[in-house]
Amino acid sequence: MEEDTGIFVGIDVAKLRNAVAVAEPGRDGEVRYYGEVDASEVSMRQLFKKLASRHGKLTVCCEAGPTGYGLHRLTIELGHECMVVAPSLIPRKARDRIKTNRRDALALARLLRAGDTPRGQRRPKRLGRGHQPDPHATACRTRRQAGAYRTNHSR
Repeated sequence: MEEDTGIFVGIDVAKLRNAVAVAEPGRDGEVRYYGEVDASEVSMRQLFKKLASRHGKLTVCCEAGPTGYGLHRLTIELGHECMVVAPSLIPRKARDRIKTNRRDALALARLLRAGDTPRGQRRPKRLGRGHQPDPHATACRTRRQAGAYRTNHSR
């Protein structure tokens, strides 16, 4: 009997429910849709515990966003490997125009197993003063807005 080396988990995150897909290791490993799980921390802990008890090591991939980074922190806290992927960087076929949570989760699991996941990166915080607008651009915008106001109000 061969030893389990772990599985790859793709999670399409949302505010209320997360779509989960699981990919078995190896080139011929099956990629299957696990289902939707409640997005609460308790439910995600239960899911990771259940998957880890069956397969051992988990490698998780989720989409970047407000809920994705929270899930990333939880996964790291539980001792599993996790990466965050920007949704805009996930490769898509030209004919694939339908975007569903199920398809996104399956695509994340496939890409993670293949090692083709483009990682999301947080932008560094800017220190110091904020953005300084160009004074010339501000004057042009104000002039254009005043002209539009006069045109719209017939003056």
